[in-house]
Amino acid sequence: MAQWDKLRQLSASYSQQLHELYDRDGLPMDVRHYLAAWIEKQEWLRATRDYDLAMVLFQVLLDNLDIQHSRFVQEEAFLQQHNIRRYKQNFQRFQDEPCALASTILWFLEKEKEILHTANLAEQVQSLQVEQEAMETSCQQDLERKMAGLRNDVQCLEHTIVCLEEQQDEFDFKYQTHKMEVVVEEAVKNEQIKTLQLLVNRLNECRKSTLSDLSKLLDRADDLINLLVNKELVEWQRRQQKSCIGAPDSVCLDQLEKWFTCVAVCLFQVREFLNKLEELVGKVSYDNDPIKALKPGLQRRTDSLLKVLLKSSFVVETQPSMPQGKGPLVLRTNVQFSVKTRLLVKFPELNHSMKVEVSMDREAPLIKGYRRFNVLGTKTKALNMAESQSGGMVADFRHLILKEQKSGGGGKGVSDISLSVTEELHIIYFTTEFELKGFSIELQASTLPVIIISNSSQQQSAWASVLWFNMLSQDPKDIVFFADTPAAPWPQFGEMLSWQFLSATKRGLNDAQLEMIAVKLFGKQQNYNTCKVAWIKFSKEHSPDTFWVWFDGILMMVKTYLEELWREGLIMGFVSKGKERSLLRKKKRGTFLLRFSESVNGGITFSWVEIDSIGEPDIKTVQPFTKADLSQIPFHEIIRNFQILEAENVPQNPLLYLYPDTPKDEAFGKYYSEKSGDHSPYIKYIKTKLVFVSKETTLEAKSPMSSDMAQGEGLEPVNGLCGEPAEQDLLPSLLETCPHDPMLSSSVELQDDDFLMMCNSMFNNHNSFSESDMLPCEPSPDFSFTGFNLGASQAC
Repeated sequence: MAQWDKLRQLSASYSQQLHELYDRDGLPMDVRHYLAAWIEKQEWLRATRDYDLAMVLFQVLLDNLDIQHSRFVQEEAFLQQHNIRRYKQNFQRFQDEPCALASTILWFLEKEKEILHTANLAEQVQSLQVEQEAMETSCQQDLERKMAGLRNDVQCLEHTIVCLEEQQDEFDFKYQTHKMEVVVEEAVKNEQIKTLQLLVNRLNECRKSTLSDLSKLLDRADDLINLLVNKELVEWQRRQQKSCIGAPDSVCLDQLEKWFTCVAVCLFQVREFLNKLEELVGKVSYDNDPIKALKPGLQRRTDSLLKVLLKSSFVVETQPSMPQGKGPLVLRTNVQFSVKTRLLVKFPELNHSMKVEVSMDREAPLIKGYRRFNVLGTKTKALNMAESQSGGMVADFRHLILKEQKSGGGGKGVSDISLSVTEELHIIYFTTEFELKGFSIELQASTLPVIIISNSSQQQSAWASVLWFNMLSQDPKDIVFFADTPAAPWPQFGEMLSWQFLSATKRGLNDAQLEMIAVKLFGKQQNYNTCKVAWIKFSKEHSPDTFWVWFDGILMMVKTYLEELWREGLIMGFVSKGKERSLLRKKKRGTFLLRFSESVNGGITFSWVEIDSIGEPDIKTVQPFTKADLSQIPFHEIIRNFQILEAENVPQNPLLYLYPDTPKDEAFGKYYSEKSGDHSPYIKYIKTKLVFVSKETTLEAKSPMSSDMAQGEGLEPVNGLCGEPAEQDLLPSLLETCPHDPMLSSSVELQDDDFLMMCNSMFNNHNSFSESDMLPCEPSPDFSFTGFNLGASQAC
């Protein structure tokens, strides 16, 4: 393929480099284009040193320009004729220095090769990206090419109108001269009239051509506006919806602003062209003037396209959020929130001149008891470029407050629809007036639906509604979405759950973890893609332990106490008890894994491999740790110092290898505190705890988990290490070493069949507690170390 043909197919960014290259006067792009084949075949390098060859190439160049000019004369291409004639005149300056012309053309050809080389390298890098990204890049490149084409059309049309004005001035001058002259001879007079008629015919054709070019330019603008408004902006709005619920999608508006502004600038230039044509008609007009006939329609079409573009260009860049909220789109009455709007059509002359006003739901939906709110605070702000890091036109509202109106918007009997507070959707609106160069229009933007709560206890349920709406709804103004809530397909649902972890901890859920959750919801299936989760199953069940409460409890625990361990992949997390046993049974003694509890909200536990008396693997599990435990001792320190105390045995830590086979200290060592053993900062605190220890080591676990929350997984007996003391053999030898303590006797009455002892099971401290070691005689609140005892197992 010829070099020039390759250059013409480059993407917008490299085409721009080509345009900048030919903005220089040395070699006009028109000449390079029309004589491309001839130029690329010549020996310009040799001609820079060979005067005779350079002179020959110079003469042939002029001849080729003459041939091209003749072709344009035959095609009646007036503008091209003018340009080629001017270019030939400019080249005459190389008459005495043809080698300089050869050097100039050679320099342009070398610069072209550099652009091609850079573009080829970029294309090779791009080919290494994933297919979806390549498709997106291809679409953007196509859009960039169309933008460049629109800008080029505007520039050409601007030059065309200048030529049209010159041509009209020539006709007008000759016509006025003809009227003032007194011509006696009829033949001369007829010749003058014939010349004027030829000029007016040419002027008429030029006007028709200009109007045709204007129409084609508007076609191109229409196509671009359709792409921007109905594709690019819609895709951005969907990305913003997903990003609000944790998706790692880019919501940067800089590229959209660049495109919107480009089209708007071109359309305003078209309006100026139409005004110029109106001026020309005022100076010279005639019967069947095409400007008079076609200009009004072009004007209406231009204004219509501008309205569509501008109405879509006013958007909410940052959705409403509270400083301490769980996420965006959940607002609480009487608590400040922030929201930011942006105008994607950036005209610096409008900086600080457009005022944006805020309002709430304009019309209440037909829903019983639907609440109404007033917006308080700074309700009016000017669009300006100072509050945006990228210099965009934004209005950043930072101190807005919602206050509920005393009388609800919806009355009894309005409809049969009734929604809870956390299913009630509200929209915040923003309005402004755009006015520039005689064109004005009112613009409106609106937020995604928000949930408005009055108490922090409603936050968790409200966030569940935000997740569900933005996961499934394609209509950002569907405020009655929860009147008939759709179910969520598993692929979307699982992706949304992964986003929650990804946004909170920078690590999402893998396929194995998602499969465990799918089994929990649907039971064992060959394929979960056709499964759906109902809204009532996710968050609306009357039981307080809904799926979302369980999942969110785990998420909050991980984010608050376990984020680093989770991000490093040390926590397997979502794994069923059956799967856990099958994994550990194949491993050596001391191998353990960390998983989230299925029955205790916000709980994490660990299980490990022991070898029983006949050499078989025996899986043991500790009672789940919750935020009450983790708020006092870091989980890695619990794992580091965990010990078992059994009668007649030396206390030891049974946790040796993190699944599959990583030594415990290698996995968790970097998180350990510097002090250990008796110097550990946690030892002294733990000494103050009363701990029940039992000799009994095995008991079949019975899970209280409801059957619908564990479908597909048969609950197997698990050797427990936690819970209340089971009935067991007496431990007289150990009990004798533990002196009677009034604190113990006041809370636990020792029976003949229920011997309890007090000891430090974690740190092998058999010494009796002194009074200074004991806590005050009051019930121990949340924190309990029963999880460290060898006792009757509990469901974990």
